[in-house]
Amino acid sequence: DPMATGVLVVGLGHATRLLRFVQGQPKTYEATIRLGQGTVTDDAEGEVTDAPGWERDDAALADAMHALTGTIAQVPSAVSAIKVDGVRSYARVRKGQEVALAARPVVIDRFEVLGQPRSAPPVVDLDVVVDCSSGTYIRALARDLGAGLGTAGHLTALRRTAIGALGVQQCSTLGDEPPPVIPTETVIGEILPTLKPSAADRDALRNGRRVTLEVPDDTYLVIDDAGLWVSVVTVTDGACQIEVNAPS
Repeated sequence: DPMATGVLVVGLGHATRLLRFVQGQPKTYEATIRLGQGTVTDDAEGEVTDAPGWERDDAALADAMHALTGTIAQVPSAVSAIKVDGVRSYARVRKGQEVALAARPVVIDRFEVLGQPRSAPPVVDLDVVVDCSSGTYIRALARDLGAGLGTAGHLTALRRTAIGALGVQQCSTLGDEPPPVIPTETVIGEILPTLKPSAADRDALRNGRRVTLEVPDDTYLVIDDAGLWVSVVTVTDGACQIEVNAPS
């Protein structure tokens, strides 16, 4: 997403195998939505396809944003990385192909206007904050907000301010030296519950052997006495399935 800025988590070495747990965390975004104008990409990078304009109506805006809060069925933007018959959707769109993606459930916990909308007839710009589940497309949210108001909409700015507990305050700008390196245990420990089983069980896990742990069914970060991670395991009826082991 060339227009987007903000939090990007990068895994180093063996930690790359744990990024799937990070990427599945809720996200927070700050964005600017332009109402009254639509584009082929649902953001400012694409050509304008529809420009019906919109006259500011705060009551209608509040109702339309409320309708897009909670668990909703969202059709992802056609310019997304979703594969259609093995080809990225955005690649098909850029070749001029029509793409119809299926709706999928996403959760919007917060969708609020920051400050006052800015009217510049025939369009209205509004800054918003969005707390949402992984897999939510903010471009699609802008598009659908416009549709809900009987007009069109697209993004003109997008910044991800948090992934789970990791926020912009823990980041540095690309190119800065040294970059922030956060220990694996700190990051994954914010996401998964931790276990510290016996030394014998930890050694068994290190060697790829399954063990039995009498804990509730869940996925856990296993740590040793020093607080360093040993494994990530999923426990089902006491039986451990190793998801990933720390390097030996």
